[in-house]
Amino acid sequence: MQTHFTIDCVILTFDEGQLKVLLAERNEYPYKDWWALPGYFVNKYEEMEDAVSRILFEMTGLKDIYMDQLAAFAGVKRHPEGRILTVAYLALVQMEEVKNKISSGSTYMRQLKWFPVTALPDLAFDHKEIIELSLDRLKKTVSYSMTPYELLPSKFTLTQLQQVYEALLNKQLDKRNFRKKINNLGYLKELNEFQKGVSYRAAKLYSFDKKKFHKTFSQD
Repeated sequence: MQTHFTIDCVILTFDEGQLKVLLAERNEYPYKDWWALPGYFVNKYEEMEDAVSRILFEMTGLKDIYMDQLAAFAGVKRHPEGRILTVAYLALVQMEEVKNKISSGSTYMRQLKWFPVTALPDLAFDHKEIIELSLDRLKKTVSYSMTPYELLPSKFTLTQLQQVYEALLNKQLDKRNFRKKINNLGYLKELNEFQKGVSYRAAKLYSFDKKKFHKTFSQD
């Protein structure tokens, strides 16, 4: 039996205080009308990374998205039509950049929709397992990765940053301890700017210094 090869993308964003994943409503069998991760077959002469970039652009309208390979899934029973190997990728996007660019559908999907990771519908294939793996990966690596900052705009408040950490870790954090720890890391830059257009007291804005981050976690 021929082994087919697909890419599945766990596309995450942070919106309204929640970590959300982009799901596609399938428009073909198997699992017609079910929700699933966006993805498709890799073309015969296409490099895997190129296939991921193509699929992500088709779904989000964005290029140069942060992405990381999660794992390969090749269980005999993962697909009702036989063994179909899939390689899952994690991608992170900022809601402000993507909200007006999401694909409106195609021949194999009816629509795309954001779902909170804490309130997922029934999913096709083994896609729940893939999402759970991605969340576990993020939780284990958040303390030494750029993940929180990939989900935030270039200028953000400490409250927004804490909310992202809480969503990734799936737990509440003490405000004072969090801010002390974050400031001690040394790769946040305090700006002479404040929030605009808010009805409450505007908070100071910060930015992420990638150079200092890489220096902090350098192996040298």
